Amino acid sequence: MIDSRTAIAFIGGGNMASAIIGGLLQQGTPATSINVVEPLPAARQALVDKYKVRVHEQVGEFLRDTGLVVWAVKPQIFKEVALALAPEVGQALHLSVAAGIASDSIALWLGNERIVRAMPNTPALVGLGMTGLYARPAVGAAERQQVERIATSVGEALWVEREELLDAVTAVSGSGPAYFFYVLEAMTEAGVALGLGREQAYRLAVQTARGASELAHRSDEPAELLRQRVTSKGGTTHEAITTLEAGGLKPLFAQALQACARRARELGEEFGKG
Repeated sequence: MIDSRTAIAFIGGGNMASAIIGGLLQQGTPATSINVVEPLPAARQALVDKYKVRVHEQVGEFLRDTGLVVWAVKPQIFKEVALALAPEVGQALHLSVAAGIASDSIALWLGNERIVRAMPNTPALVGLGMTGLYARPAVGAAERQQVERIATSVGEALWVEREELLDAVTAVSGSGPAYFFYVLEAMTEAGVALGLGREQAYRLAVQTARGASELAHRSDEPAELLRQRVTSKGGTTHEAITTLEAGGLKPLFAQALQACARRARELGEEFGKG
């Protein structure tokens, strides 16, 4: 549980902020210790109705007592908002979930070196997220533990010791759910083409993905070995895998993840320092 004496402020109250707030409350963090700054009326009302946290249209004096600020704003407005709030939150620990924005830029805008960057993903919305974390050297061990407790309130967390590796985290897990949804789309379409109803095909695909993921999660064996165990040579699965390999699926995935990581770097350059 996060120390109840530590006030937490979320700058931005969208889906990811909402997921983290929900996780914190489940851990036992008092709703009264959480403030959210969210300009959209509908989003503010949703947070109040669901979590009973303190929600504000604009910043106020409450920020001066904040020990931890979670930045959940869009990359393109991060600089503007950070520069405006720096005088109010300069002494806090800062956690950014904004994609691509380098900690050098955040430190420059806030005048603060105690910054952690996080790359979560959307399964955090159901408590099954995966979050990559990077802390600048000024962040202490106790502060790293505090941030890790926040990240694990919505799933699992993994620290990287070089910030540039967050681009790889983005490529693998940050954007990763979309790849699996894309596969579900493709499997559903293929099932329909084979004669199944769309609802039948989608249900089969979703539960298969769910079961395979849980099997991999519980196993100490690599995915390659798990695949081989259901791929008898000359059998039906072997025929399908051979077709996927002939189509160059693995190299295509490599190209896709490289493009994703490259775009993450570009976002940092586009909306970063300056």
